[in-house]
Amino acid sequence: MTRRVGLVLLAAALAAFLIAPDRFAPLLRPLTTNGAPAIYTQTSLLRLALSHLALVGAAVAVSTAVAVGFAIFVTRPAGRDLLPLARSVASIGQTFPPVAVLALAVPAMGFGAGPTLLALILYGLLPIFENTLAGLASVPPAVIEAARGTGMTPAQRLRAVELPLALPVILSGVRLSAIIALSTATIGSTVAARTLGEVIIAGLLSSNSAFVVQGGAVVAALALLISGLFREIERALTPAAQRPGG
Repeated sequence: MTRRVGLVLLAAALAAFLIAPDRFAPLLRPLTTNGAPAIYTQTSLLRLALSHLALVGAAVAVSTAVAVGFAIFVTRPAGRDLLPLARSVASIGQTFPPVAVLALAVPAMGFGAGPTLLALILYGLLPIFENTLAGLASVPPAVIEAARGTGMTPAQRLRAVELPLALPVILSGVRLSAIIALSTATIGSTVAARTLGEVIIAGLLSSNSAFVVQGGAVVAALALLISGLFREIERALTPAAQRPGG
């Protein structure tokens, strides 16, 4: 309950700042010098935050679909031999830094959200893929045998038994991927993607610490909220006997 109250209060504070950032200017003004503005006004902070979240949401959705699909395929009899290949594909994003992916993608895709989206998708595959494998492997064989004994087909067992039982572990991987994407998306502003990195970069270029702090604080608050929301969902989907202290 305390965690939920904290999340609500954090969400309320973040919403208040994004909707009316000028009211928080006195708190940030000590970080400015030579009369520089305390609040970034080139673009609405709320609009940047929504654009940032949309980019992250799209990337995580694609990463989830691809990674979960790969994991399901390589855990079926027809695809088990391809597990090493699938793991190598999922590891591509972790092998190359996002900056390198952006540098390689810009010549082909141009500036904007495209290269950033590609980098986030590749970077988010591995956590979801590995957690999906772990979740499917954690399903008790006795449960699968019982489902088989009731006459369920492999597809029915996957849909009605394996995926629901593995879902909390899968969501843990999605949560990690979302947090990685949320922080990594800030560098997308270097290739003209509309993200909160625009505020941070503007602060660095103008030596305005107030911009850097507000951009970083919004990203950090969003990360805490997303992580907290996913943890609540994971807890709700985890049987009471499997929870810590349960």
